[in-house]
Amino acid sequence: MKTFLKNIVKKYSSTSLVLRILCGLVIGAILGIFLPDIGMIGKLGDLFVGSLKAIAPLLVAVLVISSLAQGSAKLDKRFGRILFLYVISTFLAAVVAVAGSFLFPQTLTLAETATAETIPTGIGEVLSNLLTSMIANPFGSLVEGRYIGILFWAVVLGMALKKLASNGTKQVLTDISNAVSHAVRWIINFAPFGIMGLVYSSVSSNGLAIFSDYGKLLALLVGCMLVVALVVDPLIAGISMRRNPYPLVFRCLKESGLTAFFTRSSAANIPINMQLCERLGLDKDMYSVSIPLGATVNMDGAAVTITVMTLAAANTVGVRVDLISALVLSLLATLGACGASGVAGGSLLLIPMACSMFGIPQDVAMQVIGIGFIIGVVQDSVETALNSSGDVMFAATAEYTEWIKEGRELPEFMQGRKKRKKK
Repeated sequence: MKTFLKNIVKKYSSTSLVLRILCGLVIGAILGIFLPDIGMIGKLGDLFVGSLKAIAPLLVAVLVISSLAQGSAKLDKRFGRILFLYVISTFLAAVVAVAGSFLFPQTLTLAETATAETIPTGIGEVLSNLLTSMIANPFGSLVEGRYIGILFWAVVLGMALKKLASNGTKQVLTDISNAVSHAVRWIINFAPFGIMGLVYSSVSSNGLAIFSDYGKLLALLVGCMLVVALVVDPLIAGISMRRNPYPLVFRCLKESGLTAFFTRSSAANIPINMQLCERLGLDKDMYSVSIPLGATVNMDGAAVTITVMTLAAANTVGVRVDLISALVLSLLATLGACGASGVAGGSLLLIPMACSMFGIPQDVAMQVIGIGFIIGVVQDSVETALNSSGDVMFAATAEYTEWIKEGRELPEFMQGRKKRKKK
């Protein structure tokens, strides 16, 4: 019996994670349709999401502290380039969302007033919240999942430990970092059961209508994100490297985006991205800092969500938005997205802040949040896939750009066909 169970576990672990997750998704949908009253199945989704939310803040903290404490190289101009790429791509994503909303304007069906957490009401409050979060109690930030505060104190402690800590202490930090990363991989290994529970809960509560009632709105959101992933971000990377970016784009989407699509957490996908960066041959001193940072700052999908949902709300209440105001909204969405939490649904709570720019009532904005959670089973998955794959892509873009300037050869997958044939 013991051998039989070991064989089952071994077979399960050796099967592709993507295939296992797809099976969980299908099973969850079928059970949600035909057996909608089994509460324990939905509980699997709650446990999965809860475990990711619990460990993701700790993961970000220990990775940044450990990498800075033992880093042998300074954060050179590559790091500045990574930050620039993160911010410019997020802004252009918002611009794409504005263009899409103007071409395919959407309206929403509003019903009861939704409820939400404390909502920022303007850009001044957003910036104030960001600064306040930076210096908040680090333990409180860990408990509440406030990634700006986590990153700030992790950077401070990491730099202090780099200067003062002994080699033994640095090794302990490395071991802790590896242990937490391994724990996250264990959690992700159970993702098929969590996905089954999440899909079951959505389908049993709302039926398959969740995929059709707001189909046009969902299509606009996903369409804008696909344009960003397949056109805008590759264009940015191509201009930076002056090389064909698509081999890098497709590899990041395949090895990072697919996993992030199902985990729905940029922060929880950090170990996957770190492993991918290692396979891409990137400098560990750089990516061990830029990848956790990207999980908070690189938010293309969040910028799209905030912009599209806000303009849809404006159309619903009859507010006419001119082009200049829409571009200002893009900037506001960029700043707001950079403060969005790296967990599922993190961008939705910033929608009322953007709505306030056009005088849209708060009760309407709250209902928009409710609609966001209804379509979030698809929207948030695509958003996270775009965000997380972009973290790696722009980290690699910044480093490969330096390689090209130095005359170093890029990895084989980035070589053209003619180059591979010569080899």
